[in-house]
Amino acid sequence: MADKSPLLLAYLSRASGWTPASELAEHLGVSTRTVRSYVTAVKAAAAPLDVILSSPDGYRLNRDAHSEYAARDRAAERAGTPRERITFLVTRLTHAGAELDVHELADSLFVSPSTVEADLRQVRALARESGLELVRVGDHVRLEGPDAGHRRMVSRLFSEEQAHGMVDLRRVQESFGIDDLSGFKTDVIDVLEHQGYTINEFGLDRVLLHTAIAVERSRGTSLADRAAEPGDSVAGALDRLVVDRFGTRLPAGELTDLTTLLTTRAGTRVAARPEVGEHLAVLRTIIDRAQEEFLVDLEDDAFLARLGAHVGNLVVRAREGVANPNPLARTIKSSYPLTYELAVFIAAEIQREFAITIGDDEIAYIALHIGSHLERRTGRRGVLIVVLVSPGYHDIADLLERRILPALGEEAVIDRVLTRTDVDLGTLSADLVISTVPWEVRPANVVIVQPIPTEADLDAVRGAVSRIRRQRRRRAIADELLLYFDDALFFRDLDASDETEVIRALGGRMQERGIIDDDYLEGVLSREQISSTAFTEWLAVPHSMRMTAHRTAIAIALFDPPIRWGEGTVQVVALVAFSAEGRATFQTVFEQFVEVFSDRTDVQRLLRSATDFPSFIDELVRLIDE
Repeated sequence: MADKSPLLLAYLSRASGWTPASELAEHLGVSTRTVRSYVTAVKAAAAPLDVILSSPDGYRLNRDAHSEYAARDRAAERAGTPRERITFLVTRLTHAGAELDVHELADSLFVSPSTVEADLRQVRALARESGLELVRVGDHVRLEGPDAGHRRMVSRLFSEEQAHGMVDLRRVQESFGIDDLSGFKTDVIDVLEHQGYTINEFGLDRVLLHTAIAVERSRGTSLADRAAEPGDSVAGALDRLVVDRFGTRLPAGELTDLTTLLTTRAGTRVAARPEVGEHLAVLRTIIDRAQEEFLVDLEDDAFLARLGAHVGNLVVRAREGVANPNPLARTIKSSYPLTYELAVFIAAEIQREFAITIGDDEIAYIALHIGSHLERRTGRRGVLIVVLVSPGYHDIADLLERRILPALGEEAVIDRVLTRTDVDLGTLSADLVISTVPWEVRPANVVIVQPIPTEADLDAVRGAVSRIRRQRRRRAIADELLLYFDDALFFRDLDASDETEVIRALGGRMQERGIIDDDYLEGVLSREQISSTAFTEWLAVPHSMRMTAHRTAIAIALFDPPIRWGEGTVQVVALVAFSAEGRATFQTVFEQFVEVFSDRTDVQRLLRSATDFPSFIDELVRLIDE
């Protein structure tokens, strides 16, 4: 494209009607012949879009086509890396009937034709994996194959590009020239909720990506080419929405595929009664085994109904080979390791019962269901007991209580109000004492406030509540750490090269101490084969899915430099021996332990300080305290 072609497009964009060539030539300072050359260059670069319309009256901008071309041009400007260029090429090729010229592609991407040729070889490999074929005739290339293959190919590229993050709907709109995909999403949510579905936002956004591809490929299809989908079904509503929003109608096969994706990935419909549903009877048996194995209470019909509906969709997806990426998978695995492990157990049982394969993303969705259920069961725990000391004078004590209560929130309750001046602090059994009596020497759990508390007094009360709760929790955890850690189970820079050697070394020491047997150690190795137990980038927690250890214990190995573990590396390995006894207490300790290793700075600090077992415990307690 010549240098002044952008100026020509800008001038036409401001014009309200036809613009003569002579007027354009005068504005650009060129001849009318050069204007015609510019127009020809723009048309060639924008093909198959008809960006500039011609008539005896001159030239006029086709604004809809120009808007799509501009979005495509911005995508080309971003296409700097090989991955970005491939995404750009695939997006262009999937446009309905798009046949691309290799040399024009090279010019638009500002690379050499040989670079485009190399990129096209990768596109050809991706196409074949998606059931498509990249056909070349001379200098022109096009994609041939079923519509589902086009959607699968583009969706895969977007998913890989975002590395399990959220789908950027604005980026999808820009890539496919679709207006207001967010508004369409709102309409789809209304349809699904009207049909009794609960929404999975993560799945819905990815289905919208498939929809954008399908809409782009169906543009140009007459609305009369296929009759409207009848009835009040999801398919019928989706058909009408696509027509209303995008002015096109999807082919029957595309509509059916998108409806299936919506109802299995973007929405879950719970059966009216827990006993209804193909998978509930099997799932109930699995849940019973999980309760027995992990000693948690999962006995709840509503929970079973929700999970059963999810598993029904999961089985459909697994049998059809449809992925369901979960952008929270890594966070769930690292932040809630025991909940995730319970989900791994349930997923393994589902795999066995239904002869399917379940990946980490689907396991994380199961963990979300479990975590939500357990959180609802937890209720309030660990509330602080507060005593108010306010010598009697009219209603001052009542006023103090009314002022203090909001500052306490739900974290503390006022047990007593003492109205004497001669209170013996040593006799008070309370977590926090709030007093209007000034003591020269007072314990750390006493806060002195004014008879009519100021905002500074209330801030001091809030700070004390927060500090005492934190101290109480950390003190209990620190006391319990030594219940599970042992000097004999601590290693620095163990002589091992991979996860199997580390597991056998740590497991062997546990066997010597009578903590586990051969079956438990083999269970640890088998569990590692199902899914990596690297819960963070620095910590691996190998373990068995059976709670058959003679007692609960943790063997620790610290590595500096890191050691290979699965597809990555770790610096801390904690082999956990699970026993059924004391699991509730251990869960709190273990989750705090994992939390310490979620921060790289904390891990490096521990590795520097923990030269032996005593210093390891000291530093671990200090990190938990902080």
